[in-house]
Amino acid sequence: MSGAIMAAVIPTLVGQAPPPSPSTTTPCVVQPAKVTGLCTAARSLHIPVQYRYIMPELILVGGALVILALYALLPKRSRPLLWVSSTVLTGFASLAWSFWLWHEVDDKHSALIVGNALAFDGYTVFFMVLVSSAIILSAFAADSYLRREGLVGPEFYVLALLSGSGAMIMAEANDLLVIFLGLEILSIALYVLAGYHRRRTESGEAAMKYFLLGAFSSAIFLYGVALVYGATGSTRLDEIARFLAQNHLPKSMLLAAVALLILGLAFKVAAVPFHTWTPDVYQGSPTPATGFMAAVAKAGGFAALIRVLLSAFPTMRLDWRPIIWVLAVLTLLVGSVLAIVQVDVKRMLAYSSISHAGYVLVAVQAASSNGRAAALFYLLTYAFMVIGSFAVVSVIGGKGEARNDLGAYRGLASRRPGLAITFTVLLLAQAGVPFTTGFLAKFYVVSAAVQQHQYALAVIAMLAAATAAFFYLRIAILMYSPTEASASSGSSGSSGSSESGRVFSFGGLAVATPPETRRILIPAGIAITLAVSVAFTIAFGIVPAPVIAFARRAMLLF
Repeated sequence: MSGAIMAAVIPTLVGQAPPPSPSTTTPCVVQPAKVTGLCTAARSLHIPVQYRYIMPELILVGGALVILALYALLPKRSRPLLWVSSTVLTGFASLAWSFWLWHEVDDKHSALIVGNALAFDGYTVFFMVLVSSAIILSAFAADSYLRREGLVGPEFYVLALLSGSGAMIMAEANDLLVIFLGLEILSIALYVLAGYHRRRTESGEAAMKYFLLGAFSSAIFLYGVALVYGATGSTRLDEIARFLAQNHLPKSMLLAAVALLILGLAFKVAAVPFHTWTPDVYQGSPTPATGFMAAVAKAGGFAALIRVLLSAFPTMRLDWRPIIWVLAVLTLLVGSVLAIVQVDVKRMLAYSSISHAGYVLVAVQAASSNGRAAALFYLLTYAFMVIGSFAVVSVIGGKGEARNDLGAYRGLASRRPGLAITFTVLLLAQAGVPFTTGFLAKFYVVSAAVQQHQYALAVIAMLAAATAAFFYLRIAILMYSPTEASASSGSSGSSGSSESGRVFSFGGLAVATPPETRRILIPAGIAITLAVSVAFTIAFGIVPAPVIAFARRAMLLF
C-alpha cells in the first residue's frame, strides 16, 4: 500500500503530472444489451432507475422500515393505534401513487424499466391498486383482533407491508429471477404471519406446514427457471418470447420448464393438487392474516402466472393450455365438493378459496385479452369479498378463535342483524348471486371460456358454482335460524344450553349451538372493513362498467 502511495506522490513532487483518472463520462458496456448508461467510476456500472414507476413498492417497504424504527426508538409501551394508523396511511399513499401512475399508462409511457428487469404497464398498476387496497382493509380488520389477543406490537403490519411489496414485484417483473425474488418476499412474510399467534398451537403448526411446502414449491419454480435459461439462454420474458418466435427447438426441455414454473406458482394460488396446505394453514393462521393471505397471495401468484404464460410463452399456448385446463377442472371440483363437508367456517372458506382459484384458471386457460380481463376483474372483486368475510369470522370467533364452528352462526340475525346481513351479502356474492360483483366475475370468466370454444370447461364451472351455492346458503340459513332455546316453547329451556350450547343436525352435519347470552361487539376497524367490502360488492355489482374498464385497460406490455 505504501508503494502505491509513493507511486502517486513522487510524480507530483518531481513536477510530472499524475496518470489521468478514468473519465466519469466514459461509455461502458452494460448488460443486458440495449441498456445505455454511464460509468461513474473505473469498471463501474450504472443503470438508470425510474423511481416514480416503482414508488408504490418503495412506499410499502419504506413504511415498514419507519414503523420498525418508531417501535425501536419510542419508549416501550402499547401503541396499537399508532401501528394501524401508520399502516393505513402507508397503504393510502401507495394507493394514491398507483392511481397517479394509472394516468401515466398509455402507449407512450408503458416501457421496460430498471435494466429491462421490470415492466411498467397497465397490468402492473392494476395489481398495485389491488394490493394497496387489500393492505388498507386488512389493517383495519386486524386492529381489534390483535388487541383482543394481546398481540399489540407492530410486527403484523410490517410483515403485511413487506408481503404486499413482494406481490407488486411479482406483478411488475419482466425476469423470471425477479419473479422469484418477489415470490420469496411475499412468501417469507406470509410464513411468519401464519405463525404470528404464538400462544395458539394451531398457528405454529400452520406456519410450519406452509413453510415446508412453500420451500419445496419455490425450489421447483427455481428449477423451472434454470431449465428455461438452459433452453433459451435468458430469463427475461421478452427475450424468451423473441427467442421462441425465431427458433424451433425440441419441446421436451421447454415443456418440462413450463410445467415446473406452473407447478411452483400453482402452489401459491392453491390450485389442486397443490392445495393440501390451504385448509390447515387457513384454519390455524390468525384470521386477519388468513384474509390477507387469501387476497394478496392469490393476486401475486396469478399476476406472475398470467404474465409468464402470456408474455414469455405465447407461442406455446397449445402446449400449456391443456395443463391449465386440467388444473382448472380439478380445482373447481375439489374446492366446491370438499367445502360441503366442513364444519369449521375457516376451513370451509379455505376450500371456497380453492374453488375461486379454479375460476381464475378458467380465465387464464382462455389465453385471450377477454380472459385476462376476466381474471383481473375476478381477483379484484374477490379480494374485497374474502377480506370482508374473514373480518366477520374474526368477530364471531371470539377470543382465542374458540368458536369458528358453524353453530356459532346459528341465530346471528337475532343478535346482530346488521352483521348477519353483511355476511349474507358477502357469501351470496361468492356464490355468484346477481347484482353482486361475484356474479359478474363468474359471468366474465365463463364468457371468456365460451369465446374460445371451451364449452366443457364452461359447463364444469357453472356446475361447480351451483354446488358451491349449497355451503354458502347453509351459513346464511343458519344465521336466520332460531337457536334451540328460542325455538323451544316457553322460557324454561335447558340450562345447559345457555352454558355450553347444544348439538343439532343441519345438512347432515353435527353443529354446536352457541350460548344465547354471548355478546358480539363490532369494533370500528371491522365496521370500516365490512362497510367498504359490502359497498364495493353491491355498487360495482349493479354498475360494473368502471371496474371492468379498469381490468380491460390493464394491458400487458407485450
